[in-house]
Amino acid sequence: MIEGISHMTFIVADLDQASLFFEELFAAERVYDSGNKTYSLSKERFFLVGDLWIAIMEGEPLQEQTYNHIAFKVPKEALPGYVKKIKALGLTIKEQRSRVSGEGESLYFYDFDHHLFELHTGTLAERLARYG
Repeated sequence: MIEGISHMTFIVADLDQASLFFEELFAAERVYDSGNKTYSLSKERFFLVGDLWIAIMEGEPLQEQTYNHIAFKVPKEALPGYVKKIKALGLTIKEQRSRVSGEGESLYFYDFDHHLFELHTGTLAERLARYG
């Protein structure tokens, strides 16, 4: 039986740059750095974002941007602060898709390695009620 998400792993070209991304945007706490050791496929670092374990591994990053993404729940009033942080890091903010009222607001942006992230203000219950 599935108990929940164990962790997420992102392949990145530059561990330091990716670390900056997670630490600056998500206030991620670095809990492990393999240094020059390789226990898995390559050098890696582990972070905690809240209770979520995120791993980054050195490797060949995505070659193109897609709509595959991970969304983090945030309060609406936090969005402007995130926009400032994203722009300060020189990241690309994706143009908004059309939305219907009641499904929450979203901010989509790409990291340095073409991974798409979303900051979303709504909940599943709100979306289901709206789509109902």
